[in-house]
Amino acid sequence: MANKLNVNPNRMMLNVIKRRLAAAKRGHKLLKDKQDALIKQFLQKARDVKDLREKVEAAIFACYRSFLMARAQMVPAVLEQSLLMAGGRETGVHVKTRNLMSVVVPEYTIDKAEEHVKGYGFAMTSGSLDLALEQFQELLPDLIRLASEEKALRLMASEIERTRRRVNALEYVMIPAFEETIRDITMRLDEMERSNLSRLMRIKEIVRSH
Repeated sequence: MANKLNVNPNRMMLNVIKRRLAAAKRGHKLLKDKQDALIKQFLQKARDVKDLREKVEAAIFACYRSFLMARAQMVPAVLEQSLLMAGGRETGVHVKTRNLMSVVVPEYTIDKAEEHVKGYGFAMTSGSLDLALEQFQELLPDLIRLASEEKALRLMASEIERTRRRVNALEYVMIPAFEETIRDITMRLDEMERSNLSRLMRIKEIVRSH
């Protein structure tokens, strides 16, 4: 009876730890698959964002080139007055979110641009000024989209880092600890079984001698 009391709790603990080890290995595989999928999507999005950024930078360069041309063709005071009279209009920005591999990323959209009525006259202004203002207006949707995509990239990078830490914790800490504990308990149980077997053999010898 005493032997059973000594063995059963260890057997029960061994079974519990084996179940935890199996769960940890399943969790590790799921997290590793998630990490790989996130990295794949991150790299694809990073390439898309790079292309979009190059497009936006080229458009910004064209805008400033037109504006510099207008400044070279117009009297500074007239240019300043024209810009003040050009005015502006409100543009609504809408924010939605979507779930990307458990990462909630934003999506920014703006209201469709309406025909903008310029508040300055055309007699003293350069066509380059009109072109620059139109280019800036056309650039806005891509600029908003770029902000959205770069924000999504930052959020995905943070999630990849969190997932990587969890994968490493399971792979290098929890799973090895469970395996080491299982080895220790198994060795202890084997020693106890050998000790019990030796004790039984001695008892049999004593019984036989009598």
